[in-house]
Amino acid sequence: MRKISICLLASALILSCAKEKKPIDGLELSGTIKGFKKGTLYIQRIKDDSILVPIDSIKFEGTSEFKTHIDLKHPEMLYLFIDRGVSNSVDNNLPFFAEPGAMTVETTLDYFTADAVIKGSKNQELYDQYKVMMSRLIDKNLELIQMGLIAKKDNNLTRLDSIQKEQDENLKRRYLITTNFIVNNSNYEIAPYIALAEIPDVSLKYLDTIDKSMSAKISKTKYGKKLRTYAEERRKLGE
Repeated sequence: MRKISICLLASALILSCAKEKKPIDGLELSGTIKGFKKGTLYIQRIKDDSILVPIDSIKFEGTSEFKTHIDLKHPEMLYLFIDRGVSNSVDNNLPFFAEPGAMTVETTLDYFTADAVIKGSKNQELYDQYKVMMSRLIDKNLELIQMGLIAKKDNNLTRLDSIQKEQDENLKRRYLITTNFIVNNSNYEIAPYIALAEIPDVSLKYLDTIDKSMSAKISKTKYGKKLRTYAEERRKLGE
């Protein structure tokens, strides 16, 4: 009798563990926006390649925490938009690469995008790495623009020419670094997304390299298909 009881208990534990490990259907998104206690948080996606449309909304009334479930079948870039009500800010839209499963977003109202820490998505992790790399090149370009304005004010044509060459080199580095990043991460959905969103005007040579590097799995995804179509159109135009 004791052996039967032990077996029944073991079976119950196994079934319990199996239930706990059941994959999450869709996206379970939760988090905190410190300081945001009155307003609405919208979750948006891009429709028709240009329009942001809401797919969910969460009312904040006295609490800074939120939790929701999104019907998400495949990894996709989504956007968190906060409606602050009476106050206005340009810092209202936070892109994040969503994946089916559990994800968390921790940020603040004052620095909605800059303070954001997003966990639970490998694609988002890679996207964060990419943004860090690009920030150095963006800072360099801003520095060169400022230097160019000064040279223009001083009518220093020689200096302007030198600055322009530096800007061209900085742009080439951006294309090269981005291409290498995409090729090295071609097994993730973020790869074709970055190609389309960050360097659509890259040379056909680099675009061919990117397109051919995509794994069979990624080529069949939303952004993989768009990249393939875009690359084919560029090849037809020969540019």
